[in-house]
Amino acid sequence: MTSTDQDTGRPTLDLSIGAVALTAALVDIESVSLGERAIADAVEAALQPLAHLHVVRRGNTIVARTELGRPERVVIAGHLDTVPVNDNLPSRLVDGVLHGLGTCDMKGGDAVILTLAHALAEPVRDVTYVLYEGEEIASEHNGLAHLAASDPELLHADFAILMEPSNAAVEAGCQGTLRVEVATTGERAHSARSWRGVNAIHAAGEVLARLQAYEPRRPVIDGLEYHEGLNAVGIRGGVAGNVIPDECVVTVNFRYAPDRSEEEALAFVREFFDGFALTVTDSAPGALPGLDRPAAQAFIAAVGGEVAPKFGWTDVARFTALGVPAVNYGPGDPLFAHKQDEHVPVADIERCEARLRAWLGGEA
Repeated sequence: MTSTDQDTGRPTLDLSIGAVALTAALVDIESVSLGERAIADAVEAALQPLAHLHVVRRGNTIVARTELGRPERVVIAGHLDTVPVNDNLPSRLVDGVLHGLGTCDMKGGDAVILTLAHALAEPVRDVTYVLYEGEEIASEHNGLAHLAASDPELLHADFAILMEPSNAAVEAGCQGTLRVEVATTGERAHSARSWRGVNAIHAAGEVLARLQAYEPRRPVIDGLEYHEGLNAVGIRGGVAGNVIPDECVVTVNFRYAPDRSEEEALAFVREFFDGFALTVTDSAPGALPGLDRPAAQAFIAAVGGEVAPKFGWTDVARFTALGVPAVNYGPGDPLFAHKQDEHVPVADIERCEARLRAWLGGEA
């Protein structure tokens, strides 16, 4: 249960209660995207008294840094916002599994961050802890993106860990994503005299045929095999039940390996759909694994387990853009993110906390 300040009625956080209980407390502070103020207030208030941290706030994004002069700095980051409530609050603990909105994506990871920030006054690496707003919606609201633009020096590091759910195992880098609209055109006519027009929906058959014949590339990067995908994710067209349509638009999503740049991904898609009109609606670069960096190798050796490629897009790409190698490492199965029955195993939270504590404390 979340505690509240008796004078203000605002939620408060006790960072000493352990990562599992703290996860429940964070979950019980509703923080749907664009409504993160209450949770950001609670996080800031809990971190400010810690003498070993320098705390900075930008909007509803909180940054807390050690400044010990260590030869290496690590960023550990997590977003505070969630998707909309779906009859899955408050949190509840059942048979070693914590249920509730945000348990998996990603307040379990946030709780680990805050527990470490409270407990480790003298880590062997300087640490920048980042709890940010606006990840689950359009990138214009993303607190990490805002921070990279306004205060990039706060994100400078040798290595970054984004605590997105990854089954408490390391997922390196991430794929890029590109969405385009591929349009076909025709000429309207009455469907009783269809031969007097040109059916744009029929013309889209060639677009779908090319997609059906597509063979995905599977490049190996830093020993990890990525699997690209080019898929129709939407289609629209039609005027009325008795009209031959003069336009059809197929929305296509290209998930590409991080050895391609945004420009190279777009060039591939333009060539693939040569002869068709194409409009870009969304684009975000991927992130290389960076597993050859000493900090990454030390982290992987410390946490153990097999490293897997990240097939989705995450904010690790923002760190890559800043020249900081990054991995995803957090409690919970990403398949349960955004679902009504979202949950996280207690064992995942405890494992992530213990391994990060040992690595930052010099025990691993």
